[in-house]
Amino acid sequence: MSAFYDHFSRHAHGEGLKAHSTHYCPGCGHGVAHCDLADAIDELGIQDRTVLISPVGCSVFAYYYFDVGNSQAAHGRAPAVALGHKLAHPEAVVICYQGDGDLASIGLAETISIAQMGLPITVIFINNAIYGMTGGQLAPTSLMGQNTTTSPGGRNATMGQPLKMAELIAQLDGPVYVERVALFDTRERVKARKAIKKAITNQLEGRGYSFIEIIAECPTHLKMTPQEAVEWVKTKMEPVFPLGVKKDLTVEPWFKRDAPVFEPEAVLGLSGAEPRREEEVRPAPTWPAHLPARDVAIKLAGSGGDGAQTAALLLTRAAIAEGYDATAIPSYGPESRGGTSYADVHIAEFEVLDPAAPEPHALIAFNAPSLAKFAATVPEGGLILYDSTVITAPGDLPENRRIIPVPFTGIAVDLGRAMVKNVVALGALQAALNLLPEGSVLATLHHVLKDKPALLPLNEAAFAAGHQAVMAAQVPV
Repeated sequence: MSAFYDHFSRHAHGEGLKAHSTHYCPGCGHGVAHCDLADAIDELGIQDRTVLISPVGCSVFAYYYFDVGNSQAAHGRAPAVALGHKLAHPEAVVICYQGDGDLASIGLAETISIAQMGLPITVIFINNAIYGMTGGQLAPTSLMGQNTTTSPGGRNATMGQPLKMAELIAQLDGPVYVERVALFDTRERVKARKAIKKAITNQLEGRGYSFIEIIAECPTHLKMTPQEAVEWVKTKMEPVFPLGVKKDLTVEPWFKRDAPVFEPEAVLGLSGAEPRREEEVRPAPTWPAHLPARDVAIKLAGSGGDGAQTAALLLTRAAIAEGYDATAIPSYGPESRGGTSYADVHIAEFEVLDPAAPEPHALIAFNAPSLAKFAATVPEGGLILYDSTVITAPGDLPENRRIIPVPFTGIAVDLGRAMVKNVVALGALQAALNLLPEGSVLATLHHVLKDKPALLPLNEAAFAAGHQAVMAAQVPV
């Protein structure tokens, strides 16, 4: 068994010679480091426990090569993602694999914060003194006098000195093992392989945080042959970034954490009895018996200008005013104009445990892309409300859901202002779901529009019209 896939599917759909080659340039140090890391995973027998975190950078496609658990992180955020994995699954072997622009620049705050925590996580840091993937810009580790696309005259004092990450991490209290290694000859490669294995072993034994810096070659941006790049690392980089162990503490294993519990009943501490409410918190009304126990998720989705985000906030504020716990999480994607942006709302009897709504109990869709994207995520027995003015051909919708077409936009236009279609939708939701006490959303509208009283009659009429449309269409819950 190997930590590498038998073939790599990134190029040519995994066919031919490209099925056995990576995307790295000839002479790049990443390939050697990958082999060393794979060997350590194999030797330690931890393939099924390993989670590799690869953020933006030249290693961004590591998940095509390593047959382990993989998580992709935003630029610089690998340590935060690693922390989540380690706390959620303490038995996992979590490895951050990062470049210098990612770890030492964009992710410097995360790097230092997680290192200081000292949790047993392994960090493999590839320092090739350049932003390799994004065009060869000046990196925190670029050498003095080094030419880059953003320092064409060479790095000078006004750009600061190269950042020595191994030394910086070693002075923190959290890490137990920090070493800088290289790949420019056989002897140093052996040391690198041993360092990587030791760093992972520290994690396996629960001893603490380990950080391995590897100074590596980037022939492409150095504009050198692979042989010349190797010599450059040896003669130019190594004097600035001296090799060796920077910190190696012998500590007793300490990280023995039970896996966290994710069941809502356990998280809320419920054992048949309802949790106590603080006296100063307004008691919530009785939770509607016809709804899922304790927590309802609602997704409101449409294009920019449909008012989904505003409606979500109104709904959330109304729920909080009634004494429930409620959250609203907006999502403004790149398609917010003409595509779909959405908001996830949770309303819970006691406490919202997860603000996301991947499987909403109710969906309000203001446009066709939103209906197409999210209708299938509504579980059986759930509710789908959509704007039949805009969505004239809804297509095949999932079975065993309550599907109610309501002309949100048409009703709003008839009232004289299309923009209140989101309030029409809230009225329709109230009639169809009967989640909040009668009048709670209107009370919130009165509060929000207290400085614009002239708008109240229109919004009240919109809410009532949406409510009536559902009442006339079928018997509500």
